Amino acid sequence: MSDNASRVIVALDFPDETSALELVEKLDPGMCRLKVGKEMFTRLGPSFVEQLSGKGFDIFLDLKFHDIPNTVAAACSAAADLGVWMMNIHASGGRRMMEAAAERLATRSERPLLVAVTILTSLSKEDIAEVGYHGEPAENVLRLADLSLSSGMDGVVCSPREASDIRGRVGNDFLLVTPGVRPLDAAADDQRRVMTPADAINAGSSYLVVGRPITAATDPLQALHAINNEILSVL
Repeated sequence: MSDNASRVIVALDFPDETSALELVEKLDPGMCRLKVGKEMFTRLGPSFVEQLSGKGFDIFLDLKFHDIPNTVAAACSAAADLGVWMMNIHASGGRRMMEAAAERLATRSERPLLVAVTILTSLSKEDIAEVGYHGEPAENVLRLADLSLSSGMDGVVCSPREASDIRGRVGNDFLLVTPGVRPLDAAADDQRRVMTPADAINAGSSYLVVGRPITAATDPLQALHAINNEILSVL
């Protein structure tokens, strides 16, 4: 595993390889990790992930696998072959799916971290009600976090607004990966349940996924520095 101490994961959400690599060249692999999601992976494939790893970056492969247990386990094994640092699956896929994925990765001498997505940070109470979830987003996040922990996950992806409640239930070793992190002067964009970097760390977040406040900044490295410094101020 990497000895990178940064808590920041920069989300590479670009429509093309050139734009993504222009941003990557401005960043320091000792100061952040990178997240590759569905759009970039679909456009550029496994070779793009390997290219970023070759530049010294730890990669969070954000593909949110959700399928029958054997299919998800096989997909996680394929992702691990790329040498990624972290990957994710959907907690709503259920216990058998999560356990199958964890068991498949456990056979490897070096394995990536495996975290489960709870409730997407773009979803409000009204949104989750439309798909059959009762109650507040936070109630569902806690339920899925408990299930993820007992199913062998290394952590969960959740809103920073739920991090404190989860941390109080799962202890300090369970990872909380939180999108929806925005500095005070940044727009919320399409995130609904947001928090500043310092507040997210104080709430119990382990890693912060940050996109446009860094990727759209005039000076991305300076923006990354500022977020890292804000985090350090509360550690």
